[in-house]
Amino acid sequence: MSPEQLAADDHRLAAQLARRAGELLVELRQRLVSDAPAAVLGAEGDRRAHDLLVRELAAARPADAVLSEEGADDGARLDAERVWVIDPLDGTREYSEPPRTDWAVHVALVVDERPVAG
Repeated sequence: MSPEQLAADDHRLAAQLARRAGELLVELRQRLVSDAPAAVLGAEGDRRAHDLLVRELAAARPADAVLSEEGADDGARLDAERVWVIDPLDGTREYSEPPRTDWAVHVALVVDERPVAG
């Protein structure tokens, strides 16, 4: 794959993963909103979106490092050329207060310390 094709594919992957995590969060909130306290809803949303993004990135880009706000930083990213930077649920409190919609999923790629996708 050429560098241009890989860059376009990275953009598509970032958008696809953010959309999938967002859909998961919407479905989760609809299912749990009446049964779970706000803190549980937010924590569960953070965890599930993080798990989905990390799993999908490992499958699609196994050689890339991942830095997630919700995960442990093992330091591998410091030597990696390509690092995905994710915030699985930006606005956890807002997410936990339906019907608020001012929350988001962030997926970005940094290559050689420069943001290139997301």
